[in-house]
Amino acid sequence: MLAKAHSYTVKGQQFRTPEQARELSLLLPRLFLQFFSGTSLILKDDAGIRAFLVGFHAADNDDEAYIHFVGVDPRLRGQGMARRLYAEFFRRAAMAGRTEIRAITSPRNAGSIAFHRAMGFAVEEGDREVGGVPVRSDYDGPGQDRVCFHLKIAE
Repeated sequence: MLAKAHSYTVKGQQFRTPEQARELSLLLPRLFLQFFSGTSLILKDDAGIRAFLVGFHAADNDDEAYIHFVGVDPRLRGQGMARRLYAEFFRRAAMAGRTEIRAITSPRNAGSIAFHRAMGFAVEEGDREVGGVPVRSDYDGPGQDRVCFHLKIAE
């Protein structure tokens, strides 16, 4: 269920095209759900999974943790679910001795950029700008530019 992104229509508005949903599903292969379940989070209720965060602690250093993918049911956006997931991820990372959190997003995802900034993330330097935001070109492969975020947290 978590391994596939979907296009949602709410009140006649489509949130993702099938192509966008397909692109998103490639960011969440099964291996993340298999190998990072201990550092990933799910919010669910009687209706099922409402939001999730896939994240992990860096294997190559003891300071960093990374938030890879977050999803919130579009009908429930704006209710603080992503904020709750991030806060809990920060808390658990700090308990594990992590002092830095990293994340990335597409330069086209203005909502994600605004959300990360509101959560206290700094936008890292890039090699160019898109819409006034620093971007790292080809970060995830040719044509896959990304905005990179960094946040220091207290231990």
